[in-house]
Amino acid sequence: TPWRNKEASSPASANPPPEAPQSPRSRGNMADKLKDTNSLGFLEAAVKISHTSPDIPAEVQMSVKEHIMRHTRLQRQTTEPASSTRHTSFKRHLPRQMHVSSVDYGNELPPAAEQPTSIGRIKPELYKQKSVDGDDAKSEAAKSCGKINFSLRYDYESETLIVRILKAFDLPAKDFCGSSDPYVKIYLLPDRKCKLQTRVHRKTLNPTFDENFHFPVPYEELADRKLHLSVFDFDRFSRHDMIGEVILDNLFEASDLSRETSIWKDIQYATSESVDLGEIMFSLCYLPTAGRLTLTVIKCRNLKAMDITGYSDPYVKVSLLCDGRRLKKKKTTIKKNTLNPVYNEAIVFDIPPENMDQVSLLISVMDYDRVGHNEIIGVCRVGINAEGLGRDHWNEMLAYPRKPIAHWHSLVEVKKSFKEGNPRL
Repeated sequence: TPWRNKEASSPASANPPPEAPQSPRSRGNMADKLKDTNSLGFLEAAVKISHTSPDIPAEVQMSVKEHIMRHTRLQRQTTEPASSTRHTSFKRHLPRQMHVSSVDYGNELPPAAEQPTSIGRIKPELYKQKSVDGDDAKSEAAKSCGKINFSLRYDYESETLIVRILKAFDLPAKDFCGSSDPYVKIYLLPDRKCKLQTRVHRKTLNPTFDENFHFPVPYEELADRKLHLSVFDFDRFSRHDMIGEVILDNLFEASDLSRETSIWKDIQYATSESVDLGEIMFSLCYLPTAGRLTLTVIKCRNLKAMDITGYSDPYVKVSLLCDGRRLKKKKTTIKKNTLNPVYNEAIVFDIPPENMDQVSLLISVMDYDRVGHNEIIGVCRVGINAEGLGRDHWNEMLAYPRKPIAHWHSLVEVKKSFKEGNPRL
């Protein structure tokens, strides 16, 4: 019957009979089968690789692949040499850079494909050069405000500096009729209380003034004084328009003032009279072996009065900038009720030598207020990308390591690009 056959066959299927011991010949056949399966898998992988590069044998491609993986593991295990702990905080802020050229992929790799030619490509640098030239021409045209001729002479008997305004040439037209009514204001900075001015010359762009002005000042103070000339256009019924200005930082630029010397200067474009904010003297010293930059704030002079009393409570804040970001800031002590503070305080930053071309220093002279926010009197900047004296002072420090280099720096007004959120000049 079917069910009996089922019962009879079920024990046999549940407990299969033990296999007979295999002979060595049968074992060899089994090994050949396994070997055949492995060879099939290897051939399949070789076939897949050969689809991508049919000219290279499968064994060579596998050996190259193993070589690349082995070198990649070695590169991952390599670490950078230990550096000074003083520079870790500085390096933490720097952007991480991957040096791909340092990875060794071996010499067995096939040569790289040829780079495509540049025929038919657009070269932006050609167009950029043209646009830069156009912008420079526009800026020069906008700042072209003519020239002014004046002379300087010092009278030793009366201890007076004699400034003679001779003439102006090629002034811009400020009136609708295509002319101007120019006159000149004269200051001997930092004193702005003593203001002298020429007569107004009607409807001319090339006025001849030929007027003398006397400033009583001791000869020893001339080195610390600046001559400021402001050229205006007179308007009877509205505010006078400013044409431009000339600032002579060094009165001994042309001669020793013992005899009258004629000077020609370009009139710089300005919409309002620039305010003299004062100067700061500091020294820079860099030690390459230690990676230490020392800025010594020495003193300030002729600072702008920020308080009602006619004085200020100045202190100096120094910010370390890297790629437009502020990394650190340090401050001096506060000097009360003075416009000529003396500090002689050192501020130290740890900067590795390889990062010196990425950093700059923003020096801000602040006025301390007990109630409210502290006000900025003026700022200056030194660094490889700074302008004028700021760049020259930095390069001189790098050229003479381990030697303090001191200079006077003029303070300028804070612009939007000077703010700490975007500290660029």
